Parts: sequence; C-alpha cells; structure tokens
Amino acid sequence: MGEKDARAVSETPIRDAATIIMVRDTGTRPRVLMGQRGQSAVFMPSKFVFPGGAVDAVDADIPVANPAGADCLRRLANQSTAKPEALLNAATRELWEETGLLLGAKDPRAGQIEAPKGWRGYLRTGHLPDGDALSFVFRAITPPGRPRRFDARFFLAEAEKLANDPDDFGNAEDELSHLQWVPLDEVRKFDMPFITEVVLAETSAILNGTDQPGVPFFNNFDEISRFERL
Repeated sequence: MGEKDARAVSETPIRDAATIIMVRDTGTRPRVLMGQRGQSAVFMPSKFVFPGGAVDAVDADIPVANPAGADCLRRLANQSTAKPEALLNAATRELWEETGLLLGAKDPRAGQIEAPKGWRGYLRTGHLPDGDALSFVFRAITPPGRPRRFDARFFLAEAEKLANDPDDFGNAEDELSHLQWVPLDEVRKFDMPFITEVVLAETSAILNGTDQPGVPFFNNFDEISRFERL
C-alpha cells in the first residue's frame, strides 16, 4: 500500500451508528431478529446482522414519547459527542426501515412533525420513539483499515414492546433479506461478523443474568484496540 492509500485509510471518517437487538421468548427459548446484507454491500457483504445503520442528522430532531432512563443516557454520553436521543431514535428508525417493525408509543405530536423519508412513514402511524423500551448494552468502533468505519451503539429491546405483528415484515425495505427470528442456541450456524458474535454472547449473558456491570466498549478509535466498560 502506497503512502497516499495508507493516508486515505487512516482518514476514513467514523460515523455514529445504532443497532437494535430485538429478542422474543426470553422466558423459554430466546430468539433474536437477524437479516442478511446484500452481496454487493460495501460494509459486511452477505453477513447476517441485526437491523441498524448510521445516524441521520434528522434523528436528533424527532421528539420521544418516553425518555430513556438516566443511567442509559449517562452511559451513552460517556466518551461521546453524539446526542443520546439521536442514537436511540436512529435504532428505532432503522428497525422500522429494515424490518417494518414498529417500536414506539402513541403520541399526538407525531402527526404534527414534518420529516424526510424514513421518519415520514413512521410518524404516520401516530407513534414517537420510546426511549424507555431500549437498553444500551454494547458499543464498538470499527477498527482502522476498513472501507467504512462506525461507532456503533447496540440496543436491546423485547418484541413484546412492538406495536405491530413481530412476524410481519411486509413493510420492510430491501436492505436486509432473509429476515427471521433465530434461536440463540442456533444463531452461530450463520455467517456473521466477529463483533456480532461478541454482542450475541453479551446478549445471552444479559438474558441469563450473568453479565458484568457496565456496558462493554470495543474502543478502536486509533491503532491501539482497547476493551473498556462504560
């Protein structure tokens, strides 16, 4: 790699992102919602992942029906300049766009907001994001050297909080295919990114009560990888 190419890699911008881990049947045989990225995707092609994506500027402007808890907001703000509500809202929007599943609470303000594509369809349902339905459980920055880099926050939410049928993906956009609820004890049969496997292990620990205090943070902001807890 030449000097120019190396400099381009080192200057790859890190975008804030939000990912949502939807779980169901937690009292029996837990399942998580996953889909497959397209073969032509620049980032993680053909991999099975959770719904998620980059934070849009408008995400910070959408009011919430219910705020997230103080502890969640504090951890989101730790070592971050992103507005916590924008991260929570982005997770809600990405779930809606990529799966057609509606997570939120009824709020009369929804019909009074003008928003671009993505939020427009969501707001027409009469809902606003419900920050209290999301738990901040993981954070990871894409290591240097990748074509795209994200500072991804992972949120956990239960399917019981959805406002529509958890098995109806009819309104999903086509960014993810093969959307399905995968049993946690079978999920590692799928082709997944390494970080997704790590997040799944943390999800399992949370569900069975063996997780450790704090939110795990794979801090790859620079060439030195650090594992921290927020």
